[in-house]
Amino acid sequence: MTVIDADGLILGRLASHISKRLLSGEDIIIVNAEKSVISGSRDSILEKYKSHINRGSQERKAHFPKRPDRILKRTIRGMLPYKQKRGRNAYSLLRVYIEVPNELQDAHFETIEGAKAARLSAQYVRLGELSKKLGASW
Repeated sequence: MTVIDADGLILGRLASHISKRLLSGEDIIIVNAEKSVISGSRDSILEKYKSHINRGSQERKAHFPKRPDRILKRTIRGMLPYKQKRGRNAYSLLRVYIEVPNELQDAHFETIEGAKAARLSAQYVRLGELSKKLGASW
């Protein structure tokens, strides 16, 4: 079991790296999901996610999560072949948490060097901020 701290990691790079590791059969727990970042203009990111949520008709809307842990998990699911058995099995190996749960306080946290947001310009949004703008509370 691998515990990954998502603090300061870019969402897309994190998701692609995690999906590869899940497909190889590794159990992964991600903590601090609300502290991961999405690069780009704040307004364009908010519009993109609002359009995801409002997709569909008034009678039947498409489900898109608002909480940061579920947005991160959904992003990873998009990079897996989840309609096939191998993708569903890989997806079941993933757990994502907001903050650090009590049972993982003493665990060794791993980070992903290729997903660090060290070179980001001033244009980025934390997943927790985005989630609150979409109307989520946790």
